[in-house]
Amino acid sequence: MELLVALEPEAGADAEETDRLSRQLGRELRSLDVDVAPVAAGPAPAGAKGVDAASITQLLVTLGGTGGVIATVIATVRDWLGRHGGGHKVTVTIDGDSLELDGATAAERAELIDTFVRRHQPV
Repeated sequence: MELLVALEPEAGADAEETDRLSRQLGRELRSLDVDVAPVAAGPAPAGAKGVDAASITQLLVTLGGTGGVIATVIATVRDWLGRHGGGHKVTVTIDGDSLELDGATAAERAELIDTFVRRHQPV
């Protein structure tokens, strides 16, 4: 199974900051023993407003093993975003279904994540 993780840095972040954030997120995801590969810049994710596509970093995460890995990847992204928050946004897409994580409250994020993970757990 593959997930597309798109990092949209806060407004005003320069290329160096965007690269640093992308490397940090990629490193944390790799620590989960999943394959992570950068994706060439393409169109901005659906719903992105006023964003230059080149400022969005996309990582393709390939999962092995069971569906429980999805929850772990999402939790890692959520925790990373909590530490690097600000105005950054991360969108996780599986089979065209996207989960956008940004400035929502912890309770709102937890509910969104639970719903998203349940939809993509193997039966």
